[in-house]
Parts: sequence; structure tokens; C-alpha cells
Amino acid sequence: MPTYNLPKKPKQCLMNPPPYCRTTNRMVSLEKSHAPVKLEVSDPSKLLFFVESLKDNNSSSLEKRINKYLVRETESQLSFLITITNEEAYIQVVGSKKLDLVKRTKVPQNIIDYMHEQYKIPKCTTLGDLDPVFEELMRNALEKKSCHVVTVPILTPDTSLYVSLILVCMVNPKKSNEFIEQMVNETFRFCLTVLLNTITSEEETKTKTESQSLLRIARKLFSHLGDLTDLLKEIMSEARNMVDAERCSLFLADETNENLVARVFDGSTDVKEVKFPINSGIAGHVATTGKILNIKNAYDHPLFYKGIDERTGFKTRNILCFPIRDDSGVIGVAQLCNKKAGDFTAEDEESALAFSIYCGLSIMHSLVYKRTAEAQMRTQLSNELMMYHMKVDDETVKRMLNCKTQHNIPDFDNHRFSPRIIPYEETTCYVLQMFERLKLIAKFDIKKETLVRFILYIQKGYRDTAYHNWMHAVVVTHFCYIIIQNFKMIEHGYISPLEALALLTSCLGHDIDHRGTTNAFQVKEALALLTSCLGHDIDHRGTTNAFQVKVGSTLASLYSSDGSVMERHHLSQTLCILNTSKCNFLDCLDNQSFKRVLDMLRDCILATDLANHFKLIPRMDEILARGYVKSNLEHKKLLLSLIMTCSDLADQTKGFKVAQHVAQMVYEEFFTQGDIEKGMGKQPLPMMDRDKASIPDLQIEFLDSVCLPAYRILARLFPAAEQYVDIIESTRECWEASKPVFSKHYDDGEGSLQILQNEMLEDEIKGEISSATNLTEKNYKCCIYNMNCYKALTT
Repeated sequence: MPTYNLPKKPKQCLMNPPPYCRTTNRMVSLEKSHAPVKLEVSDPSKLLFFVESLKDNNSSSLEKRINKYLVRETESQLSFLITITNEEAYIQVVGSKKLDLVKRTKVPQNIIDYMHEQYKIPKCTTLGDLDPVFEELMRNALEKKSCHVVTVPILTPDTSLYVSLILVCMVNPKKSNEFIEQMVNETFRFCLTVLLNTITSEEETKTKTESQSLLRIARKLFSHLGDLTDLLKEIMSEARNMVDAERCSLFLADETNENLVARVFDGSTDVKEVKFPINSGIAGHVATTGKILNIKNAYDHPLFYKGIDERTGFKTRNILCFPIRDDSGVIGVAQLCNKKAGDFTAEDEESALAFSIYCGLSIMHSLVYKRTAEAQMRTQLSNELMMYHMKVDDETVKRMLNCKTQHNIPDFDNHRFSPRIIPYEETTCYVLQMFERLKLIAKFDIKKETLVRFILYIQKGYRDTAYHNWMHAVVVTHFCYIIIQNFKMIEHGYISPLEALALLTSCLGHDIDHRGTTNAFQVKEALALLTSCLGHDIDHRGTTNAFQVKVGSTLASLYSSDGSVMERHHLSQTLCILNTSKCNFLDCLDNQSFKRVLDMLRDCILATDLANHFKLIPRMDEILARGYVKSNLEHKKLLLSLIMTCSDLADQTKGFKVAQHVAQMVYEEFFTQGDIEKGMGKQPLPMMDRDKASIPDLQIEFLDSVCLPAYRILARLFPAAEQYVDIIESTRECWEASKPVFSKHYDDGEGSLQILQNEMLEDEIKGEISSATNLTEKNYKCCIYNMNCYKALTT
């Protein structure tokens, strides 16, 4: 059998491996990590036409289309897919032919784990290089003993999916292995999501059907439901006793509906099993016609199949055979043999038919129960794999609890301090300090170990996006902390400790995976505020809500009807981590306080959606015009939302240098999304289009329409916040002064991001500010100061 020596330097797969299979190097430039997609061997028009054709609603039809495309492009004799789940591997289509019987084989978990590790960088392998379990599966499907098969592994991007891995197999290809590897990876970069969604949909539909059947028959079942063999023994024993027969046999149709499988019960613990064609013998006749047969002399009947007697050693005299049905039709046959006293009567027939209904429902219930249990186990395994890459071990928690490092960066509580200068490895310790300095841990008797584990899980939940990452969560949480601390919000009764706790928690998780009262009541409210800050961006995907809806993502399917797609996802992920074992640091609260915190988490994280922000400002303006009332619950809710919004925009209060750095990260995300939309044939918004976006104009519009209104409202409540307004206004002047600088570089052929990354940009803008005649002395000094404040803080 031919073999293939793997290349020493395999080309990098165009498909980004999933997060749990990728080693993230934080020193790699953000620009490089968001480089545009390049097609090296595929014809873009052919590929787009192929992707457009993937409209089938079943996976087998999709596989036929994929096979046809790959065969044509790689000049192969045949193509097929091996789909690997957490339990088995199967082949359902070979080339353009759907197999009558899906070829399946069990795959040990250690083999799947090994393949995930082996194929972090996908590479071609030949038939002889694969594990024997896959080679045997291929040979069974191909019905050939010798052929040249090249396989390319495709890792699925999400460990929670039903499918774990796909092996793309090309039989006798004429193209080189390097070409095949590149072609397969480019193809699946665009068709994998469609295929996985279809497979997942089929699996969910199957589970739903089984569950509905389970509900219809549940009230008629009592015991032995978890074990089909025990259930069948019980049913057949009752049937035998009902008509006083010596033996009762059960025949069930197999998956292909071509054979009957006979389970023979003779009243003892010995259970035998035989299989024969569905059109053979008496049982086959009843199965195909659905009519009952009462035979007086079995050996004289032309349909009697002696083979079973020969295999079991039992001598049959008379037979009562009746069909077993469910809603879809006949699923099997029950055969009662040898009535102890005479022959089977018409009364026996009526009893048997009545019993067959119960029998059919019971059998189907047990089968559905078993399949449902298997589906639940697969889901559990998928969830365990998903949580594995986020796992926080006890040693890491202890190391943070026992940290001896002196975390005392100067000016940490200063309004102008930017937490982006905190070493990444120390950020979790500083977050913990925020809870401690606000005395929330002592106030609510929070288990410090549990809180630490929650913070570490939140940190791991953030994706390595350019802007909406863990460091952004730290910035948002820090701003929330300093205004609570410096404006003495708790002491002056603006928020309670419970609300402060909810705010910080919301800030931490708000972008993950890019989501008249008594004093006692006031104490409960402050807790929810900190929690919201922690979770407000957890699992942010680096794209907008509109983009999620436009592409019809899973998140959009889940949340688009409620609005705030990403924010609701962040909330869900934050609550998921909160419910993870040993992570619920809020279990110290009573039920009422806990419910109150969850409500505030929802409100605070949803407040970070700009769509809600634009509704918030006019309402707060009306309230301040009438007079803010601290005891008014509606006023309090809006204040918490305002704090979340201002915290989410905190980078704009640190001066132009930080604003410039943040703009670079934000537009990396924007332009990446724009590139994706262009690749989909859609026109992105101008601010998402790297060829059209004017960053200075966009930043000025952002400050005027979003930032300044929010901070001006905050300054009306807390006069000390006026300094934020001054800094943002001076930052605006810097962006205004940068317009001619950007224009000059545009004329030189430089792109927006390239200009932002220019080390000389700061000096050029300073020159423009110095020559400006329309700046007040105050704004001029603020601009120059803000250009240098970040550098001064780092020094």
C-alpha cells in the first residue's frame, strides 16, 4: 500500500483552529492576528458558487455536494467524509451515493484526544498512517481492499458541538498532497459552518422526536425503562401468562428494515438472539402485512420458518403472532407459541391485539429513553470538553490567594490612571483588590477562594480579540471602582454595597466571549453593580449585534428576538460561570438579595448596548431636570445603567494617547468585520470599511454623540466628574487637529490603521495643535497634557 511522507514544514491551515487548540502568543501583533483571508489554490468564483449552492436541509445532501466539488477540484476518483463525534465515527455518503446502511464504528476517547493534539496544524495523511479503526471503516465503506486514500482533518471550532472532528478523504487523487490540503482547508473554511449547523439541527430534531414519543407513553410505564432487555423480559412474561403460552418471542425490525431480530424468552434467565430476513416466515408475513395470524399446526403452515426451532432447540406446535405498532407503523412482531391447553382462541387474539398497544408503547418508550440518555451523555461530554479549556485548577486559585507580590502601583485610585499599564499577569490580583478596597468581601462575608475562582474563570472566558478582551474588562471595572470610591457613592447613599457588587461583576463579564427603602435594602443593592462590571463583555466575538443578525449566527438565532444579541450572550455566559462548581461567590446572600443581584446584572450588562444608551440619556436628562431622588427605584436603575455606560467608555477619559491606542484596537476589530462582510458579498458600514473610514471624523462623532452626553449627565450628578468632560473635549480637539495629518498620509497611500500606528503621529498632531489659532488656552494646555499623561503614568 502506498504511503506518504509528511512534509517537514506543513503549510498553515487557512482555518483558524478553535481556541482550545490554539496557543496564543500575546506578543504577536494584533494586525497580524487579524490578517485578511487569502485563497491560495481555490478559484474564488467557483468557491462562492459552491457555497451558494449549499441550501440542502439534510447533511447527506450537503455531503454529496461537497464530495462533488472536491472530486472536481482535486481530480480525485472519489471523495467522502468521516464524521467523528465524541463516541463514534461514521460514513453516510460515499461520492454521490448515500449508503443504505450508515457505516459506523466506536472510537475510543483517547484516539479522539490524540487526533485533536496531532492535527492542531492540519496535514495530509494516507490510509496506512491512520489508526486501524478508521482504516477498517474506510474499507467497509469503499468495499475495496487496496486504494490510495489521502485524508485531511478538519477540527470543529467549538467543543460544545455534536461533531468533534471531520476527516475529508480523497480516493486516488491526481493533485499533490500539498494542493489537496490547501484546497480542502479553503473549502471547509466557508462550508464547515453550514455542515455543522445542519448536523446539529438533525441531531436536535431527532432528540425532539424521541422526547415527544417519550411524553406520549410515559404515564403507561412504571419500571424497567432504563434497560430494554429487562423491559422485554417483563412484557413477554406478562404476554405468556395472559394467554397461558409456553413461550413468547419478540421480533424487532432493525434499522435497515430488512431484517427481523428475534429475542427468545423461555421463562428462564437464558436469552438467545437470532436474525433473519423480514420477508421470511410467519413473523415476516405479519411484519410486512400488519395482520394477526393464529396458526393451529405450525409445521403444516407454508410460512413457518424452521430455522429458529433448529437454532433454539424448541419444538413449536401452534402460534399466535401479532404486530406491534407505534405511530409510524409496524416496528416488530410478538409470537406466542404452544398454548398449554389446546389452541389459541379468538378471545386470545383480542387480548393479544389489546396488549400489543401497550407493548408497542412500552418498547418505543424504552428505546427513546435510551437514545435520550445517550444524547444527554453526548451533550454532557461536549460541555465537559468546552469547560476543559476554561478550567481553573485549584493550584492556580491557591497561587492567587497566596500571592506575595506587592500590588501597589502609584496613583491606582487616581482618575487619570489607566489600568492598561498593569502587567497582564497581575490584573486578576488588582481586580480582587477592588472588591477588598470597597469592603464588599467583608460586608457580605464572601468566600475569597470562590470569588478568586470566579474572576479567573471570567478572565479565561474572554477571547483574544483586539479590543473586547480581558484588559478591556479590567479597564471598565477599574473606572467603576474609582468613581464609586472617589465620589463616595455608597457613603452618600447613591448606591448600596449590593449595587456596587453587582456593578463590578457586570463590568468584569460584560463582554465575555465577544453580556423609599430601608437601610438593609440599600445594603443589598450595591452588590449587584460590581458583578455586572465583571461580566459585561464576556465572550465578545469582536463583531457587532447587527453583524450577528446579518449573518444569521447561532447567537442571533438565540437572542435576536429580544434585542441586544451580544449583551444577552455576555449575561448568559456570566451566569453560566456563576453557576459553575465553586464559582458562586454570591451564595452568601439570602434568596431575595440574590434575585435582586441577578436582576441588576441583567439591567447593567444590557445597558452597554448603544441602542439602550441612546434611550438612557434623554430619560436621565428629564430626571435631572425634575430632580434626582435617591430613594426612587426607577432613578436608581437609570443611575446604575449610566455608571455602566460611562465605565464602558472609560478609555476616553485617560487622554489622547490612550484614546489613540484604543482606537487602533477598535478599528482592527471594525475592519476585520468589514472584511468578513465583503467576503460574504455584503457592503459593510463606512466605519467598518478600511478603504472608506475616516478615523478622525468617526472618533469626533463618537465623542460628540456617545461619550460627551453620558459624562455630562454624570457631571451634573457628581461635579467632580467635570474633569472627564474636560479631558474628552481636549481629546476631541486632538482628533480635530489630526485631520490634516491623516489627510497628508492618505495622500501618501497609507491606510487608516497604518497612520494610527505611526510613531510620529503624536509629534505631528502636537505641531498642528501648536499652530492652531482657534483653541482656547485651556484646551491647548489640556491637549498637550493629555498627549503626555499616559507616558507620565507609565514612568
